[in-house]
Amino acid sequence: MPRLFTGIALPEEIKDQILDLNQPMPGTRWIEADDLHLTLRFAGDIDNRTADEFAHFVNEINHIRVFEMRLKGLGTFAGRQPRLIWAGVEAGPELLSLARAHETAGRAAGLLPQLRSFHPHVTIARLRYPRAEALAKYLSRNANFQSQSFLVSHVSLFSAKPITGGGPYVVERTIPLAGALAMSEDQLNSQL
Repeated sequence: MPRLFTGIALPEEIKDQILDLNQPMPGTRWIEADDLHLTLRFAGDIDNRTADEFAHFVNEINHIRVFEMRLKGLGTFAGRQPRLIWAGVEAGPELLSLARAHETAGRAAGLLPQLRSFHPHVTIARLRYPRAEALAKYLSRNANFQSQSFLVSHVSLFSAKPITGGGPYVVERTIPLAGALAMSEDQLNSQL
């Protein structure tokens, strides 16, 4: 039974910018560079037939064009005990359209609807009983974080460890966005 999700893999330069944010902090486990991504639709532990259908329906999404995105700001999801540090995302309406299309693909494959609304972010660290003062100081010091802009030309179907999830994640399939195949590697790189 594979554990699958769709997402946007980050370019190496962006991963490097995120890694520059890592610093020793009690209760913090920084995400490995190869596992940094933006999740579009989590499918979970699903049987092979459903996995094939989900991949098929995601592959059929052909109306979202290549778009620009950047990471901006850091935060945590509030609650009694923050569990992760995230980098926010700044993008045009294409990102929300892409997430909606992946939700539709999941439902077409028989997946239950996502319970949480889509809040685009990249998880950069997982927290386990962090010191509130140290976390607040870190977030304040890095509040103005902003990556360079980058072009999103494809999405990926990722697999994670069955049952437990987590990395290392494996890219099972890469699916180009509309217009990506007509662009050369140089064109894609020059627009960053």
